[in-house]
Amino acid sequence: MPESSATHQPSATPAGSATPAGTTQSTDPSTAAARTVLGEADIARALTRIAHEIVERNKGAADLVLLGIPTRGVQLAHRLAERLVQIEPSFNGEYGTLDVTMYRDDLRRQPTRAVGQTLLPGSLDGTIDDKVVVLVDDVLFSGRTIRAALDALNDLGRPRVVQLAALVDRGHRELPIRADYVGKNLPTSRSERVRVRLSDVDGGVDAVVISGASPGSTSAQGGAR
Repeated sequence: MPESSATHQPSATPAGSATPAGTTQSTDPSTAAARTVLGEADIARALTRIAHEIVERNKGAADLVLLGIPTRGVQLAHRLAERLVQIEPSFNGEYGTLDVTMYRDDLRRQPTRAVGQTLLPGSLDGTIDDKVVVLVDDVLFSGRTIRAALDALNDLGRPRVVQLAALVDRGHRELPIRADYVGKNLPTSRSERVRVRLSDVDGGVDAVVISGASPGSTSAQGGAR
């Protein structure tokens, strides 16, 4: 009499064979589901707090210059400028863009990088001498992008002081660089990716998302490296 199918035990799947339909079997971190660590309201609160900290530390904003590092750092600088106008009437609401492409130390590895523009606020007359410059970026990682930004500033003048505001600090510094203003300290592994999504750049809603990355990857999309 044939063995009943109800009691039949299927043999184990041989090594290297296809996974049976209906099951999932993946250990690739790049397929891990992304999770949101900061939402729209969280980002708004973080920027408001940073704006207040800037004014408090500098005892006002009369000589303040905001320079955003493309791409998302520029939009964050714009939002900080809007908040600073509300907090400190002496601030004129201007902000600029600091392109660091030609100052990066990885140009030999990625020589096809597109060169952007450095645009200083119009009231500066092309100089940052004796100003309080606040560099603005979305993700602080190894610190190499900020090092490039400091080199770029040297060609623009001699500011009185240079400060750094980052929406997210994910650690893993490779250079002795520290942010003065941080929206969120986010401990991560090097195999994870941190993405900042801004509505005026990426569409949708503002969010900071962390997800797995392929083994050995140390990139942080859209962030300071």
